[in-house]
Order: sequence, then C-alpha cells, then structure tokens
Amino acid sequence: MKSKQTGITLVGFLIVLMVVGFFGFMAMKLVPAYTEYMGVTKAMEQMVTDGAGKSPDQVRKDLIKKLDFQYVSDDTITPADIAIKRSGNAAELSVSYDKRIPFMYNIDFLVHFEKSVVIQGAAEG
Repeated sequence: MKSKQTGITLVGFLIVLMVVGFFGFMAMKLVPAYTEYMGVTKAMEQMVTDGAGKSPDQVRKDLIKKLDFQYVSDDTITPADIAIKRSGNAAELSVSYDKRIPFMYNIDFLVHFEKSVVIQGAAEG
C-alpha cells in the first residue's frame, strides 16, 4: 500500500515565512505612526469643547499641550501644521502633516495625515 504525503516543503515554508516576516516588519514600522495619529485625533476631539471662546493662538498652544499628553512627538506636528479657519459662528481646527518612516536601505514610507474638527463659539482672530 502506497501512502502519499501531503503538506508544505521546507523551501515552501521558508518562502511563506519570508513573506509573513516582510509584512510583519512593515506593520512594525507603520503601527506607531497610526497610534500617534490616534493621539492627535483624541487631542483634537478634546479641543471641540475646550477651545470655545479662545483666540486662535491660545487654541494652538492648548492643542500642542494636549498633544504632549497624548505622547505625540514634538517634531511630528509643528505650529505651522495647525490651521484655524473661521466659518460663521464656529472655527474649524485643521491639522495636516506628513510622517516619513525609514523602512529599509533607501526605502521610506511617507504617510500623510489630515484631521479637521469644528470648535463652536471660538473667538475670532
């Protein structure tokens, strides 16, 4: 009686392991940037209620302070990345920034993040 063996060969297993390792390494590099963006989002959502009646400069300072509490790196978001636009009775707080993540050798990831929230009753400036 002949029995036929089934399964993956050693070479096939090594190829699968390399592909999984590559995507695992890529995720390991990208996940911290998205975690940091979650902190930016949380700080901006807090500004919806805390930013009412404040001047644009004070809103910027408060946001930068809240970003520090969310463990957002100081070199990630600069005051130039924060924009405040007036529209009617509300102000729109926008943060737009790029994050460059070194991957391997001369390959980098460039990830663009953008978020806007409306602050009710913010002072004009």
